[in-house]
This record gives sequence, structure tokens and C-alpha cells, in this order.
Amino acid sequence: MTKDIKKVVLAYSGGLDTSIILKWLQERYQCEVVTFTADLGQGEELEPARRKAEMMGIKEIHVEDLREEFVRDFVFPMFRANTVYEGQYLLGTSIARPLIAKRLVEIAEETGADAISHGATGKGNDQVRFELTANALNPSLRVIAPWREWELHSRTSLIDYAEKHQIPIAKDKRGEAPFSVDANLLHTSSEGKVLEDPAEIAPDYVYQRTVAPELAPDTPEIITVGFERGDAVSVNGVSLSPAMLLTELNTLGGKHGVGRLDLVENRFVGMKSRGIYETPGGTILLVAHRGIESITLDRGAAHLKDELMPRYAELIYNGFWYAPEREMLQALIDRSQEFVTGDVTVKLYKGSASVIARSSPYSLYSMDLVTFEEGSGTYDHHDAEGFIKLNGLRLKTYAARNRKAK
Repeated sequence: MTKDIKKVVLAYSGGLDTSIILKWLQERYQCEVVTFTADLGQGEELEPARRKAEMMGIKEIHVEDLREEFVRDFVFPMFRANTVYEGQYLLGTSIARPLIAKRLVEIAEETGADAISHGATGKGNDQVRFELTANALNPSLRVIAPWREWELHSRTSLIDYAEKHQIPIAKDKRGEAPFSVDANLLHTSSEGKVLEDPAEIAPDYVYQRTVAPELAPDTPEIITVGFERGDAVSVNGVSLSPAMLLTELNTLGGKHGVGRLDLVENRFVGMKSRGIYETPGGTILLVAHRGIESITLDRGAAHLKDELMPRYAELIYNGFWYAPEREMLQALIDRSQEFVTGDVTVKLYKGSASVIARSSPYSLYSMDLVTFEEGSGTYDHHDAEGFIKLNGLRLKTYAARNRKAK
């Protein structure tokens, strides 16, 4: 079964685990390995990954800056739906995986590879996200998941394997890392080790992108986020590309301690897990987007979006970004954003991001209708009587039946 694999494209970070996977693929499958390293705004220098792949004899190395594509084609469409998983999680890891997997598939097709490979473990959600995306985009490709195949099931065995094959090991990798981190332009995610027990308070050193709210500036900061057709396009009047806009919101939010979350979530594979998330820019973006929608969306459209959002969020979390039902929901969501254009003023203060003003050339808000002063007569107060009677008719009938039954 191993001999039919001639070339594999590996999602490669340059770290210990994926470097071991690289060597293991060469040894186990006797195949050529192509590496792919993506810059999604994780804040790490990627050239060391290129140099390490070269050192390990890799001829085809792909290192790509995908930050703009990530925010434009994945983060922004998701935020048009105000997407939150289980009421709190802004899906920073979940939304990155379909892009990485898409590029793995594309590079496999470009290089004539037979398979792709990833470093996700057999307990997590990422294995599902990578492999469902591959199934949707090119079902003929084989997916190799080393953590489900090999016998290296401890940190000691990994280090022994690395030393045996002369794979460089950073000094800090010889001991147990206090927790694992996944990061991109949308968020940081910290899990495992010192964070596994949800009864224990996470240590302060876990947080990397935000200051503690109590240490944030004592003076609020007021910012304005501009939107066009549901997507943020400017901050404080300055037009920015999608990735640069999210970077700016991350800086502003991080300074004020915005976007921290300590969450126990339900993984798709069936277990609960505890994670510490930091999503400063995304938190501001969500608050601001809901703010502009509040004056530009019709009540029926807004409420329908809110009803559909949990299903949409679950599809993304579970790895179904390329499933037809997610694409159908996206078409509906995008149609709702036609007039979601305008400016939202947000106050950042001590861990909170609050909308304090909003305006739009397409606003449905009518001062004439809501004023407590004398209006133009568009709204007739007497109409409310018949409205209430008709809506109360079934309640009267229901109450009469119940009183008679008693």
C-alpha cells in the first residue's frame, strides 16, 4: 500500500513535529516530499522553515503569504454572518484550515503529487477539517495522517526519532512545553498541559496578543470602522486592505485587552476541550458589524440570519466549508449584505468593545417614526389597537379553553 505513493505535499511549519513527519514520510513511503508553509499572520518568520526543508533535502518548497486571501475570502465571508460557535468562539482555527487544505490540494495538482499530509493528531478537529476539504476538492488524492499511523506516541519517542535521524531539536523542545499554541491573523489558540483542567485558572503568561484588561489604559479609545456591503474597509477613515485592516484592529484591541476567551467547547470528534482564545480584532469586527446591520437590515432578514448562524457556525467548526449547504447559506448571507454600508463608532475600554454610534446612507432607522415629539403623521397610534387585538386573539382563545378545563 505504501509503494503507490510517489510524491506527497506536506503542510510544513518547520517545527519538531512536522520535521519528524517529513522524515517519516520519506522513510515509511519511500516517496518524494514537497513542503508547503503558509503565512496566515501567525507572527513567525517563515524563512527558517524554508532553510530547514532545504537542509532535509527537499527540492520543491512552497512558502506563501496568504494573509490577504485568508481575510478576504474566508474571515470576511464568515463575519458577514456574525458567526460564533457555541455562543462565544469566533472560529479562528476552524476558518484557517480550509485555506491551508485548499492550497495543499492545489500544490498537489500542480506538482503531480499522489497525496497530501498534515500534522493534526487523532484526537482533534483539524484532521477532520483538512481531510473533508481534500475530499471536497479532489477525492482522488490520498490523505496521510501520520499521527494515526505511526508508533511515536510520546514526546520522548519523538525526540529519540529526531536524534536518530539527525533532525535539529530546539533546546526548549527537549522538555514539555507548558501548552500548545496555534496562531493566525484572526486569533491565538492555546490548549493542553497547564490548561487541560478547566477548574484551574489559566496563568497570565498564556496570553500573548492582549494585555490584561485591568492593566489596559485608563482612558477609553474611540475608533470608527467603515463598511461596504458587509465587509470592513476602513479604520478611522483610512482605507485598508482586508489583512491590514484586521492587523490594525488587532493592535487596537490588544492594547485595550479586548477579545479574551476561556472556553470549554464540544469538539466534533466527541470530547470536550478547554482553550484560551485571543481575538482582539475579530471581537471589534463582530461588534461593529452587528452595529451597522442594526440600522441597515430589515427585521425579518436580521432575525433569519440569527436563526441560521448557529448552523453555519457548526458547519465551519466541523470542517464543512466546501460543503454545498455552507455555500448555499453563504449565498443567502451575502445577499443580505447589499446595503450593509456605513460607519460604526466603537469605544474600547478595559476589555470591552462597545458600539456608541452608527450611520449609513441606506439606514432603515426613521427619526420620524420613533420620535417622542410630534411626527409627520406617518405612524397612526390608533393602528396599534387592531394590531394588538389580532395578535391577542389566539391567546384569548387559549386562555378561555384553559379556564374552562379547570
